[in-house]
Amino acid sequence: MAACTIVWFRRDLRLEDNPALIAAARAGTVVPVFVWSPAEDGQFHPGRVSRWWLKQSLTHLELSLKKLGSPLILRKSPDTLSVLLEIAEATGATQVFYNHLYDPVSLVRDHRVKQGLSQRGIVVHTFNGDLLYEPWEVYDEEGQAFTVYEAFWKKCMSMPFEPEAPLLPPRRLTGPIGKIVGCNAEELGLEDEFEKSSNALLARAWCPGWGFANKSLDSFLRSPLIDYARDRQKADGASGTPTSLLSPHLHFGELSVRKIFHEVRKRQITWAREGNAGGEASVNMFLRALGFREYSRYLSFHFPFTHERSLLANLKSFPWRADEGYFKAWRQGRTGYPLVDAGMRELWATGWAHNRIRVVVASFSVKFLQLPWRWGMKYFWDVLLDADLECDVLGWQYISGSLPDGHELDRIENPEVEGYRFDPDGDYVRRWIPELARLPNEWVHHPWDAPPSALRAAGVELGTNYPRPIVEIGAARERLQASLAEMWERDAAMKAALANGLEEGLGETVEVAGTGGPEHERMDVPRVMVHMQRDADMSCNSSRRDQLVPEIVPNQFHIRAHESIMNRSAAMVEDGEEAGRAAVPMVFASVRRGMGGNYGGHHVEGNGGEVAQASAPIQWPTVTAVDYELDSTAESASVTGRGGSEGGTVPVWSQSVSARTPIQVREGLVPEVRRGPGLSRRQLQASVQRVNLEGMTSNKQAEEEDFYVPKLVKWTQPRKRRVKQDG
Repeated sequence: MAACTIVWFRRDLRLEDNPALIAAARAGTVVPVFVWSPAEDGQFHPGRVSRWWLKQSLTHLELSLKKLGSPLILRKSPDTLSVLLEIAEATGATQVFYNHLYDPVSLVRDHRVKQGLSQRGIVVHTFNGDLLYEPWEVYDEEGQAFTVYEAFWKKCMSMPFEPEAPLLPPRRLTGPIGKIVGCNAEELGLEDEFEKSSNALLARAWCPGWGFANKSLDSFLRSPLIDYARDRQKADGASGTPTSLLSPHLHFGELSVRKIFHEVRKRQITWAREGNAGGEASVNMFLRALGFREYSRYLSFHFPFTHERSLLANLKSFPWRADEGYFKAWRQGRTGYPLVDAGMRELWATGWAHNRIRVVVASFSVKFLQLPWRWGMKYFWDVLLDADLECDVLGWQYISGSLPDGHELDRIENPEVEGYRFDPDGDYVRRWIPELARLPNEWVHHPWDAPPSALRAAGVELGTNYPRPIVEIGAARERLQASLAEMWERDAAMKAALANGLEEGLGETVEVAGTGGPEHERMDVPRVMVHMQRDADMSCNSSRRDQLVPEIVPNQFHIRAHESIMNRSAAMVEDGEEAGRAAVPMVFASVRRGMGGNYGGHHVEGNGGEVAQASAPIQWPTVTAVDYELDSTAESASVTGRGGSEGGTVPVWSQSVSARTPIQVREGLVPEVRRGPGLSRRQLQASVQRVNLEGMTSNKQAEEEDFYVPKLVKWTQPRKRRVKQDG
């Protein structure tokens, strides 16, 4: 008898090379489902233009699935699990298939959904539909996770097995018997009436949908790819599209990364045979860009805290400036630096900017203005058409110097020099800053140096219709050096406290050469074991395709840990320590190994022996991120929150959080992560272990704890008193 399978669509809105959909089609009846759940997205609720793209893409997918014989069921709900259980009961589905996601929000939600489905006896199959290689397949010679891109990508390109070839779409689908209640894309509420007029302009430049994504790829392969190495640095595409423009299609899964990889590799082989060195260089450059996307998910999976704090532990001590005035001027494109302002105005108007422009504006934010990199990251998330959490985190950490191979800490780009480098003719600046349209090329990237006669002739009045520089270049360099000196001083004090037993360690770390400070300074990089843990998991009958998640264990000692010695009364914001101590805590999934099995090379959950049935509706704890409500900077120029720091309150983006009550914590569930008196953030900054979350059938009651923290692998310094770890 053919099985009835629910295919849970998320960011894989395509028919071609969709492993979950194709496996379900082979198994029997297919019930395609998409659940729009803004409540589960929390502070990472998509912005206006991203929601517009999602709406168009869902409409396109809905039509495609209907033609194949099984229409897409659209639902809006605060709880994805309840929707899947309801549809499973209505259709008689015994299986749920879906493709992996790797951002921390999705890891928490997916684990919760798997547990709930498993407890109801529903089998779960998960697949890799987003990466060339799974994060747990790539590790260094010591079995550790990579923290440098070059080493990571070199290993990917030398793997013993090639990325799997893309799969063809199913020819037809067998839909469920009877009508399943759902809604259309319009009823999901992805855009309101006020947004539609602005969104209508987006349709002139973009065509969302998996069918159009394939056309965009074909167009890129035919012409721009061969000159990619030469043209990719151009900020203005007047002479042709300098980049692939595939990132929105990739984010929403309209296009398979494996298809892109194999199609590009075919071109590389052809051009190598023809002796086309330029074409080969272009392919290598483009594949490296594709590799950064892989690396972003790799880091997000192995270091799931990177959306809120730097990978380099030393950056915790950097004195970021919580200046809302600077932040507002940067967002509005009123900094007085033409290339920066043009980029920010384009970003707000279109939801898009060239990668080089994104680097310039981000560097200006964190190096010139010293605004916390998480502010810029969240703003990009709110306004970008291709907003992608993992890629945004990687980009902002790289530019702020928060990665071992990122920009040097003391590196500061001159916007004037960058302007003549990426926009030598000034066409890009003139398009987005009409106030400077008549200014000669000689002065267009530094109007403050133009003679009064040139300014009068161009109709430019500095300080009136175009601002003067918000920060002078020389002053910005001096302030950055002073901040770095303060960072090293604070970092040394923290390490001294650690050596004296006043602070907890960060877990196992490794030191790398420091940048932007005294030569003897070293940067602390967390270490995560990949290979050894994976070998242990393989003994539980799991395959290399099984998805892993970070593990946490309760430990009462962490509640009694001493407070950090950082000076919280200073008028600066430290990395991971927002004003009012409202930083977002790390969220991990506490799991317990159970019986599991394999099916067709992919993981099966829920069929390893008798599955415990829930005797009552499952009360899932709510995963929350912050302690109070603040407005999104994409919609409002001002934010509210707790004051007390120089330059105004600290913008933190979040859904509102109601009063919290203690919850009953069970192993296998995702607890609410809270902070309270006596819990140092050091306990939330440990390297973590991964375990196989699949096949969990244990319902053992765990000890009720006030706090969950990551399991510490190794202390970086001896402590006065060692406490035995639980688990």
